[in-house]
Amino acid sequence: MNRLGSGPVGSATAAPAAGQYRVCGICRKVPRQEKRVQVSPPLTRGPSAFIPENEVMQANGLDERTNLLVEEYSTSGRLDNITQVMSIHTQYLESFLRSQFYMLRMDGPLPLPYRHYIAIMAAARHQCSYLINMHVDEFLKTGGIAEWLNGLEYIPQRLKNLNEINKLLAHRPWLITKEHIQKLVKTGENNWSLPELVHAVVLLAHYHALASFVFGSGINPERDPDTSNGVRLIAVNNFCVCDLANDNNIENASLTSSNFGNVMVFLQIADSLSELEALMERMKRLQEDKEDEEASQEEMATRFEKEKKESLLVISGVSTDVSRYIEDPGFGYKDFARRGEDHLPTFRAQDYTWENHGFSLVNRLYSDIGHLLDEKFRMVYNLTYNTMATHEDVDTTTLRRALFNYVHCMYGIRYDDYDYGEVNQLLERSLKVYIKTVTCYPERTTKRMYDSYWRQFKHSEKVHVNLLLMEARMQAELLYALRAITRHLT
Repeated sequence: MNRLGSGPVGSATAAPAAGQYRVCGICRKVPRQEKRVQVSPPLTRGPSAFIPENEVMQANGLDERTNLLVEEYSTSGRLDNITQVMSIHTQYLESFLRSQFYMLRMDGPLPLPYRHYIAIMAAARHQCSYLINMHVDEFLKTGGIAEWLNGLEYIPQRLKNLNEINKLLAHRPWLITKEHIQKLVKTGENNWSLPELVHAVVLLAHYHALASFVFGSGINPERDPDTSNGVRLIAVNNFCVCDLANDNNIENASLTSSNFGNVMVFLQIADSLSELEALMERMKRLQEDKEDEEASQEEMATRFEKEKKESLLVISGVSTDVSRYIEDPGFGYKDFARRGEDHLPTFRAQDYTWENHGFSLVNRLYSDIGHLLDEKFRMVYNLTYNTMATHEDVDTTTLRRALFNYVHCMYGIRYDDYDYGEVNQLLERSLKVYIKTVTCYPERTTKRMYDSYWRQFKHSEKVHVNLLLMEARMQAELLYALRAITRHLT
């Protein structure tokens, strides 16, 4: 059934009748016809275009620990916008800065300029000019050759050989095989040692995921927008982003009077309050049901497959002037569970876990980074203030687990002991759209998407969501890459 407009079923492009416009049945916005438009940099002040400056500044002012962390672990020597937004959660920030500093500055297999150039290559996969600009500066400060910044044709063949694994890790990590690893480490003047490759993979996964946080949190440029490649072209279609989650069901709706918008504003406020109460009730019911009975393994497998298919999101790619740092710019995320195509084997988390397999391998080949990453993963997963919006003494464990596992589900990773029915009960449609966009197409994230979910929640809680998405994505990429390396070794 078509949720956009009054045309025939499946006809989202049919012209509206006179006096009527297509209206999204969820967000009540009127989608525009397809065209390409310029999106200028945000004109807001402060570190984020999504979060009021005073909320971020208030968090920074209350915790002097942030400034001490920046002095000790910042590679740029300043309190950048990412750090300011993350400082809303200072406990996590410390784990993040320590691990990032270790990757970029401490003893390791790769030369310092290589580390920053790999960060540039990773950020370019998502057209993240914020991170590219940051690491161009760091690349030059650490003795990098300026000519390399003209593009991939100017860099050593060894670095160029990372293009394939960079592309796959960023968009379809499940395609990485031991053959990709063997090609990189084979004997020759341009080969990579396994410690070097693990260091590179950790950097690639880190900056792919960090690009998700940058776009998901609306991080503003550090530089003047006129000099930081701030303007980009995006495709605006006659469908609403709300159509892009689940099974794309569409309901009819039309706009017939000028008073309709005012009515909808009132209804949205009421809806947001009731949504919060309903979510808390569902969380409570899930806890009670878990105590009463558990679903069978067959039922949980069925629910995983259903959730995997319902995560489908199709959106076309766009390229920008950062393409000199990447090959095959049109290559992007392709749904793991796309209907009508050959079935890809699910990654069963129990067969290759971070705790039992990935951690020990990465720690063996790149000393101590495993401990730092493990601390960061555990920190974000367990971080809680036992609050939800205005409510206190709330156990948010089920919600945090649903967010983390939904990201892994989109990457084809299944936990046998998790009931994926919880995802559908706890994550509303607009939140699923946001998660899919931030994780798989972060450069598409808009303030409207950010504002559309959990409207009664605090900005600090939405930043926590972004941290969970970032770390879940990084861990998923690492699991696929490290599993391929393990298979190469065995």
